[in-house]
Amino acid sequence: MIKLVAFGDSLTAGIFLPADGSFPAVLEAALRKEGYHVSIVNAGVSGDATSGGLARLDWSLGEGADGLILELGANDMLRGTDPRVTRAALDSILARLKEKNVKVLIAGMLASPSLGQAYRDEFDAIYPYLAAKYGALLYPFFLEGVSGHPQFTLTDGLHPNAAGVETIVRNILPTVRLLLASLGDKPSGN
Repeated sequence: MIKLVAFGDSLTAGIFLPADGSFPAVLEAALRKEGYHVSIVNAGVSGDATSGGLARLDWSLGEGADGLILELGANDMLRGTDPRVTRAALDSILARLKEKNVKVLIAGMLASPSLGQAYRDEFDAIYPYLAAKYGALLYPFFLEGVSGHPQFTLTDGLHPNAAGVETIVRNILPTVRLLLASLGDKPSGN
């Protein structure tokens, strides 16, 4: 059984959703339906920024994690955190994961247009840069197909509803399959 850790903020934790409606739970169910032998730990903490993720990385990993889906940065962006601070924290997280030989899929985030073009350019470049630096898989925008679509978000307009989580899972599945393949997992019958 492959153990993945979904490490992130409220988008991973599944704020305002039942536990079985969270991103990790829906992703695990989809992968098992395809025949993968995978367990996904929900290590999402609502409100967490990248610096908080760095502080809790070791105990969130626990024992025996094979891979990790890194979904952090949305709260940094919403708070207008200097992108250099965000990049440094994510860089440290990725360096620690590399030391522990944990394969990573980076679920990127994009800055809001309201923050201005200079901020957007610097923030949006973080995830591709770090994926290249660490040889990690990259899913460029975690909220692809959800952000800006009210039918897929809660009333706050930010967090995915059940249909939004389903959309995220459907969109990210091909990249998660690549992560599992890199770990030697393939669906039953193949």
